[in-house]
Amino acid sequence: MNVIGQAQPARTGTAEPGYMSGFGNSFESEALPGALPVGRNSPQRCAYGLYAEQLSGSPFTAPRAANERSWLYRIRPTVRHIGRFARSDAAPLWRTAPCAEAELPIQPLRWGPVPIPEERLSFLEGMRTVTTAGDAAAQEGMAAHVYLATRSMEDEYFWNADGEMLIVPQQGRLRLRTEFGVIDIAPGEIAVIPRGVKFCAELRGEPARGYVCENYGGTFTLPERGPIGANCLANQRDFLTPVAAYEDREAPSRLLVKWGGALWACEIGHSPLDVVAWHGNYAPYKYELRRYSPVGPILFDHADPSIFTVLTSPSGTPGTANIDFVIFPERWMVAEDTFRPPWYHMNIMSEFMGLIYGQYDAKPQGFVPGGFSLHNCMLPHGPDAEAFEAASAAELRPHKLANTLAFMFETRLPQRVTRYAAELETLQRDYLDCWKGLRKRFDPTKP
Repeated sequence: MNVIGQAQPARTGTAEPGYMSGFGNSFESEALPGALPVGRNSPQRCAYGLYAEQLSGSPFTAPRAANERSWLYRIRPTVRHIGRFARSDAAPLWRTAPCAEAELPIQPLRWGPVPIPEERLSFLEGMRTVTTAGDAAAQEGMAAHVYLATRSMEDEYFWNADGEMLIVPQQGRLRLRTEFGVIDIAPGEIAVIPRGVKFCAELRGEPARGYVCENYGGTFTLPERGPIGANCLANQRDFLTPVAAYEDREAPSRLLVKWGGALWACEIGHSPLDVVAWHGNYAPYKYELRRYSPVGPILFDHADPSIFTVLTSPSGTPGTANIDFVIFPERWMVAEDTFRPPWYHMNIMSEFMGLIYGQYDAKPQGFVPGGFSLHNCMLPHGPDAEAFEAASAAELRPHKLANTLAFMFETRLPQRVTRYAAELETLQRDYLDCWKGLRKRFDPTKP
């Protein structure tokens, strides 16, 4: 029997996305009337013959404000979704920290876009790890990946036990069918799939390419605004969590799990996306980056990039993130008597950066959509020679940076480059040359 249902009528036999707005809310959703118990979590008998199951994203005793869990009411409990697991090589280029398999000279690094291959690759098969940081077993750090997908996952499902996944499309659209409902994302949007949530990824047209931040540490949350106050940056109302949708599908299927840095697979006879109703605050979500409301200097000087933080994964040290997800969106530049691009700097944090579309103001050449760079802990970087000369001589009129969207995965931990990334043909081995034109300008006779 193959049945697809959700909280609103399905179209053309396939569940279409529906969403609830808010960040960190305690949501409730049901795809069949009365499927969600009222006033209790685990009744003696659930409606429709469903099973009650709790998915916990935090320890049971975590403080209420940090406690993450959802109750799922499903056709089969997850213990019936698993079989005899065996190691799988379905994602041979996926790596997990700690990973020390390549040594490049310490310096800023930059890569051009990785071409989308002609071979048939699913979202998992096309996962390529670029950097790792920290230790997944210690639940700290992250990994930065690119994904290259040329086919949909068909009767294939996955959950990540090592970390939550922040997915940043750069080309092509994805449909993420999850236990909690359906999420569609396109370039300019992101999705976050929490640790332990099952999903499959389907193409919505052309092949897809993008970036993934695998977060081993504390779950992503919104940064504090401090003196900014109650508004701007990323607003809670713009985050969208899917309404309940379920599959009652009997078909030979494959379930893959990433656990302990390895991929495991088993064969099952049905879809595990069988949650008919759920409630709680531990669920996948999406966000449109164009809804981010930036703030910045309106008189002089260039502010720290932390003002562009969308999501943050906290560490045990207050004010020091395990990961910050930062974007550089369209915005007005109005500062007077100011060098407007980012300044030259060395940073205790390490920065993996990607470009979704447009041009980045500090690197007008060489850093192109689909590419990425790594400026590691305490290694210098900043505008290239062309950007410096142009910004130093520019007439400082109000200027809008339009049609641009870059991002950064920033972590307090050094990022190690994988062998795959070290051997990529798109590694720009002349990247250091972009600063060669920064000539000596010092003249003690001219204040």
